[in-house]
Amino acid sequence: MSNILIIKHGSLGDIAQASGAIQDIFENHKEDQIYLLTAKPYFDLFKKNPYLTDVILDKRLSRFNLIYLFSLMRKLKKLNIFKVYDLQNSSRTSFYKKILFPNSNNWSSSETTLPKDKSKDEFDKNPVLNRFEHQLKTSGLRVIHTLRPDFSWGCTDISKLMSDFDLKKYILLFPFCSPHLAQKKWPYYNQLIKLIKGKYQDQYKIVVAPGPNEITDAKEINAECILDNEKSLNISQLASLIRGSSFVVANDTGPAHMAAHLNVKGITLYGSHTTAYKMSIEREKFKAIQVNDLHRLTSEKVFEKMVISLS
Repeated sequence: MSNILIIKHGSLGDIAQASGAIQDIFENHKEDQIYLLTAKPYFDLFKKNPYLTDVILDKRLSRFNLIYLFSLMRKLKKLNIFKVYDLQNSSRTSFYKKILFPNSNNWSSSETTLPKDKSKDEFDKNPVLNRFEHQLKTSGLRVIHTLRPDFSWGCTDISKLMSDFDLKKYILLFPFCSPHLAQKKWPYYNQLIKLIKGKYQDQYKIVVAPGPNEITDAKEINAECILDNEKSLNISQLASLIRGSSFVVANDTGPAHMAAHLNVKGITLYGSHTTAYKMSIEREKFKAIQVNDLHRLTSEKVFEKMVISLS
């Protein structure tokens, strides 16, 4: 039996996407102990993952904080890690390889498994899940789940919340995004809500589930705001709310990726900032609308695609 380390710091959408890769690593190392190194926002979430032996917190302090690096190194050295699967593939994890595992040939990353005929910039243009698949296959793993992530492990019981808000059939909207990523924000959610209510009347509740910094903005959306004791839902509660929905409409944010990998019906809206193809977000039930300018994407266009999916 050996100890295996997976590194996945975030973000929320990336966590959902990596679910299949983590499951494949488990399936290929059933006799081993599998640990995961992650950041604080996802520490409790990963504790629920059935494919992990334990979760290790990375505070992600400055690379010049030698005391912290030594502490992290000591913690990992005690585990006598045999193999590392770097699913973050960031400059930070590349730094960890050099500092914490300088002599290891058992480090799997997009760099160590890079195709000989491609530069990393070229390789990174491929869809996210295809890059994971290549990395794991090149590392000698049998890959089954990587291209079909299942995020249902992240769910929890929200029956009380569903009862408190009388949630039976509902359409869930995610009209928010980080302030520094305003180019991802589609501005016509209230117009879409008007169209939904005009056609479906009271057949569906229309709800939003804002994050901690989005509660004030949620007041501008003509939908019921789902909170737990006036606080934002945690990730597991949010996953369950998404899984129980009749339909999801979202900007290109973490909840959109959660919805895609929770097998729910929905649409995510993409402008010119990236492509749905590169983000591997389209699934059998979850689709994307890709446009050059989100301000020119009409509510009628989104509603039309939504009606087809709901019919």
